[in-house]
Amino acid sequence: MTGASTPRVRRAGRGRRRPFSVEARLAEHVDRLADEHPPIPVDSADYSMARPELLADKFGPVLTYMSRVELEVERNVLELNLLLPDPPAVDRHFYADVWLPQETHHGLLLDRMQSLAGLPPADPDLTSVKFSYRLLGSLGRWSAVQDVSRMLYYLTGVATEQSAILAYNKLHQGLLDLGERAVATTVVAPIRRQEPGHFAYYKIAAQGLWAELAPWQKWLVRTLRRHTFEPVGAYTKKQWAQFGAVMHHLGITAEGGRGLTRYAQQIGRVELELLWAQKQGLRVPAYVVDSLKSAAKLAAKDRSGGIRRS
Repeated sequence: MTGASTPRVRRAGRGRRRPFSVEARLAEHVDRLADEHPPIPVDSADYSMARPELLADKFGPVLTYMSRVELEVERNVLELNLLLPDPPAVDRHFYADVWLPQETHHGLLLDRMQSLAGLPPADPDLTSVKFSYRLLGSLGRWSAVQDVSRMLYYLTGVATEQSAILAYNKLHQGLLDLGERAVATTVVAPIRRQEPGHFAYYKIAAQGLWAELAPWQKWLVRTLRRHTFEPVGAYTKKQWAQFGAVMHHLGITAEGGRGLTRYAQQIGRVELELLWAQKQGLRVPAYVVDSLKSAAKLAAKDRSGGIRRS
């Protein structure tokens, strides 16, 4: 490649050099998200419910789980500040100024809805930070290591947002099927409109950074991802079971293994294309399917009266 054909690059703090086209796309994308999708006012929704008891019975575990996860973004930002001591400015702008307020309002909307349906309020953990984040953050003073952490952050974001998009689509349709049009159209529909923008950010960032990583960094990302993947918001055995309950109430596991596998394929599509492109014939990373199956089994054990410990 000649100098004339080399793309423009610029420094992002003290981190690795990034293609200007990726940096520019991300910056433009974040600005558009901020302009077109401000945080949804909690009082803008119509919380009228025809049969709140039935809604709570049908989708209570979904609302409880999703409201907690959305509200825990406050802690997620604390984790990111530790994990990425010197991130690109556009990343910090995205997660601190755009993603955080949008997701927080998602949680507040869902929490108001579940409270009015007679369910307990959300109980998010806003302070606990895993030791692994502190360790990786300390190692992240070396830019090559921070790039690995950033790649894991992007991959987690892709899987999380894709999972959220699928869940909100199913919740929206489920509420309409119950005849709960007010909350479906003024609570869930506005939330689900904002999630694809978050997914797009992570996807663009992941594709751009993966192309820059050295072979040893890619190997490390694959290894860490294989051993650390977990369903969104599931950090304990109890929460894994709760995520399994979410899949059950949304009908994801209604078709047995086929529905769950399709769900896993959608969640893991981007990292399959990036991390495992060399694995011919692989349809979904095994660790994604295995994690969802484990969550589904724990939830089934709960429903059958099995004892679970956190």
